[in-house]
Amino acid sequence: MGAFVDFITNNILLIVVAFLSGAMLLWPALRRSAGGPSISANEATQLINREHAVLLDVREQDEFDRGHVPQAKHVPLEKLAADPSLAGKKDKPVILMCATGARSAKAAIALRKAGYEKVYNLDGGLNGWTTAGLPTVKSAA
Repeated sequence: MGAFVDFITNNILLIVVAFLSGAMLLWPALRRSAGGPSISANEATQLINREHAVLLDVREQDEFDRGHVPQAKHVPLEKLAADPSLAGKKDKPVILMCATGARSAKAAIALRKAGYEKVYNLDGGLNGWTTAGLPTVKSAA
């Protein structure tokens, strides 16, 4: 037991660095899972076409105006958090998106708390959508 205590004492800095490195590696996965399941852009299009999923863009108005998915409904995160019913019927799948997926994960948590069960986060957000080669449109100026 004394050898273990000596090891900890002599290598405390190494142990702290190892712990912090592990935490930084796990953080993105933990944040992603907190918002529920993520789906790719291609899976999202299938869900929209087959199950008439609602696609909600939770970015700010200026971001939405610069480019968005054609069939996306714009509901900023603050409005959706204040009134989850803006997502529509609870029995329909809801796909949430933002620029990268961080804000939409927060929106997913709010919808789940409000009783929505089929809530998905678009993996990579609008960046993931455009990387998949799918279309976007700009709002009229």
